Amino acid sequence: MEAARPAPGLPEREAQPTTGREVRPRFDSDDFFGLQPSSTEDLPDPAPMAQNLARRVIEILAGARDLDQVSRWVSDDVYMHLLKRVVISTRARKAKGERIVRPNFSVGKVFLCEPRDGVVETAVLVEGKARTRVVAIRMEGLDGRWRATAIGVL
Repeated sequence: MEAARPAPGLPEREAQPTTGREVRPRFDSDDFFGLQPSSTEDLPDPAPMAQNLARRVIEILAGARDLDQVSRWVSDDVYMHLLKRVVISTRARKAKGERIVRPNFSVGKVFLCEPRDGVVETAVLVEGKARTRVVAIRMEGLDGRWRATAIGVL
């Protein structure tokens, strides 16, 4: 039996035993089922998301909010980073004998920067009684929604 010839322009395949079926090359399932990048024009305004996420991160670090409440909006790396910070702050509170107190602060101005399509870097001012902090957030558009891929509290 004569081996099938590839169509013009396609690479030749290695010789395989004939079973009556064509053997297809494997595909990477992440290309089809993984997170797909989204364009900025297909995404909602990132400023409200940045404000809400900054508020929740401050409350999480203060112990007044559960970390799982933001797990949908952050990447796995950010979740693990926040989890470490939560554990450290919980230990510090217990060592000092402090209670969990909901922080009293207001979210101020949001500064936005778009380094490339589908990526937004924000700095959110958080003003408390004693000091003003900044929450820096990098958000990427994945599957039609914003997802935080880096968060830092300064």
